Amino acid sequence: MSRKVAILGGVGNATVVAAAIEHARRMGATDLEVAGFLNDREPIGKTLDLFPVIGRVEDARRLLDEGYWFINTILRIDGNRERIAMFEALDLPDDRLATFVHPMAYVAPSVQLGPGCIIMPNVSMSPATRLGRGCLMMAGAMMGHDNVVGDFCHIAAQAAVGSYLRIGKGVHIGLNATIHEGFTIGDYSTLGMGSVLKHDIDEGEIWAGNPARFLRMAK
Repeated sequence: MSRKVAILGGVGNATVVAAAIEHARRMGATDLEVAGFLNDREPIGKTLDLFPVIGRVEDARRLLDEGYWFINTILRIDGNRERIAMFEALDLPDDRLATFVHPMAYVAPSVQLGPGCIIMPNVSMSPATRLGRGCLMMAGAMMGHDNVVGDFCHIAAQAAVGSYLRIGKGVHIGLNATIHEGFTIGDYSTLGMGSVLKHDIDEGEIWAGNPARFLRMAK
């Protein structure tokens, strides 16, 4: 029996994740079935790529009572604190956050995925790494071994994340970024696309470049 999923978000992460779930469903590799999106900007009924907008973000509580499962993709590059707080205010139970691993991903047996994590095609996750709630590992990203990653982190496509890292809550790691092993990355911080990080990042900081340097504080 399929589990109906409502994805919070719109064009971008939400449509990309929805397409990956549909691809896996057609392969017979998941019991998740995307019902549509919860979006505060687009009109209800509008189709975004393959699926319709079925309600506003606040409608999640009603859909919970109707038996839906949920995926959150409402994250941003320049600081995630406000958007994560909006999702947490919905108070959705962990056992109704849909975890999805695409069949074309490699996830080592000892990896621990929190509720609502999304692992996209061609991701590689090495042993003894732990992801918190609602993390997104986008296509082709690589995660090393023995990492601890906080809730609602976004690892963009083709990012290469080393080992023995401590990554806080709400962190964004940009497209094709590379992180050397052994560092700490603070809550709600950002590493820009294509960056090479060889330094700790403190909470709320934005770093970019090769080698990565501090740019400014997140909004």
